[in-house]
Amino acid sequence: MAWVSGSSTWAASSASISSKATSPWCGKMILGISASGRRPKRNESGTLLCGSTEEIIHYLLEKTGEPYGLVSLSDKVIRGCVGCVKCAGSNICVLEDDWAEIRDKMLQADAVVFGAPDYYGVINSLGHAFLERTFSLRHREVFLLSGKLNAIVTSGPAETNPVEEHIRKMFRSNHMAEPVGVVNVPGLSQCYQCGYGKDCAAGSVVSRHGFLDEIKEYHLPVLPAETYKKADIVAQKLGNMVRAKKN
Repeated sequence: MAWVSGSSTWAASSASISSKATSPWCGKMILGISASGRRPKRNESGTLLCGSTEEIIHYLLEKTGEPYGLVSLSDKVIRGCVGCVKCAGSNICVLEDDWAEIRDKMLQADAVVFGAPDYYGVINSLGHAFLERTFSLRHREVFLLSGKLNAIVTSGPAETNPVEEHIRKMFRSNHMAEPVGVVNVPGLSQCYQCGYGKDCAAGSVVSRHGFLDEIKEYHLPVLPAETYKKADIVAQKLGNMVRAKKN
């Protein structure tokens, strides 16, 4: 499933948060876009195993108190810009894939929450391809995303954050509003789920715990409570700004 609307009850943290019920996309909503290829997955005890980017985007959307929609790019076909410049006269990209559907939602949305992971020190290819395609929205001094409220979610190593700066740069090039806030999420290493992590000398499991006979619950990385608290703060600010614009 690549489309989620705000009609479920969130239970990722200790406190459940009821979202505002929303039927399929109605235009005036907050749009979340997850560029991660990994969907959230939990084990039987509820521990998040992968998909931390989308996890926090979804959590943030719920906490805004506003109707929302969430698109995962994981099963979408999004090609990179090919530089044909056929969009110059119309501000419409001519490539035929799933971009147009998401573009229309983005243009209609009250705000956008965009998230992508750090792969090898840069934004992942899916996130980059999607942002490249916004080139079509800013020709002839027409900036179709001008002033669009937004927030950013990134995942990866805490010591550096090249993904945040890349997304900011792309948003600025489209004359979007400065981000209401940024949530940096510690990535959940794939090595815990690949099937070989317990005794792979090159992987993060062995580097953190040594060679194991079995990866147990207490070995698994957990998103810190501070990450959710930061998302709470950004969500409240974004929700308040959306409501202020409506009024």
